[in-house]
Amino acid sequence: MSETGPDPDPYAVDFAALRTLRLVHALGSFSRAAEQLGLTQSTVSYTVERLRRVFGDPLFVRQQGGIVPTGRCDEIVAEAARLVDGYAAVLEPRAFDPSDAAARVTLSCNYYERAVLLPGLVQTLRRRAPGLRLTVLTSTTLGKEQLARGDADMLIGPVRIEQGTYYRRTLWRERYVCVMAPGNPLAGRSLTAETYLAAPQAVVIYGGSWQSRYLVEIEAQGGTPYAMVQVPSPAALPELLERTDLISTVPRRLAASFGPGLHVAECPFPAPFDIDLYWTARTHHSAMHRWLRSEIADLAAGMQEI
Repeated sequence: MSETGPDPDPYAVDFAALRTLRLVHALGSFSRAAEQLGLTQSTVSYTVERLRRVFGDPLFVRQQGGIVPTGRCDEIVAEAARLVDGYAAVLEPRAFDPSDAAARVTLSCNYYERAVLLPGLVQTLRRRAPGLRLTVLTSTTLGKEQLARGDADMLIGPVRIEQGTYYRRTLWRERYVCVMAPGNPLAGRSLTAETYLAAPQAVVIYGGSWQSRYLVEIEAQGGTPYAMVQVPSPAALPELLERTDLISTVPRRLAASFGPGLHVAECPFPAPFDIDLYWTARTHHSAMHRWLRSEIADLAAGMQEI
């Protein structure tokens, strides 16, 4: 018997408790987990304390003003995620009629995916599943964490997640091209690496630790682009490049979405990369999510020749 009363029965631990532990682990905060679950912080604290006694481990320790999971906690959460997601899959109905769907799905992605894929996806949903609602989150570099916490159901982007229980489907192969105003002196010319690196550029830096693959390739070859302007998003590039001698480098499908107002040229640093769709065991067996992932894959297949 412990000092705080009889030890709890380990077989009395329920899925709600495991879900709470998983969320505290993902968020690194009792208060944030309580807020997301719609519970009081004391309820979350009580649940974690009960689990500490069940597993004979502190689970979390205080460090630098926050909490850090123990190694044993990492192991428990990994197994708990499998159990909770498996149970959620059992609860999912096996049949799905998109025309009768009434649910919300959350997608994590960034500007490129929103510009290239989202218009077609919304058209599909309005035509085939008008009751299915879509929430889009900006992933920046946090997509993996958004999936792990359950904030997002799917993640689309040029990311590679190697660790954890994530499912992946490659949607398409992409490469970089250069865009510029039609009156740019370089329009119509074949860009060599030397000409390209010497040209004044508007470089999209996106923010955070993310770096575009073409910049990684240039750096690996010992070069540096002539960055006259740095912007956090490609959203305003057409207006930015208009009537200037600046060039910019973007994925070719994004360049196509800008329309005929910009000249597109091959980039001497194409740096090919994949756009992948990720999801977790939580939605893997869901008939609704399987249907939606299939629709996204079909849209992507139709864009292969853009």
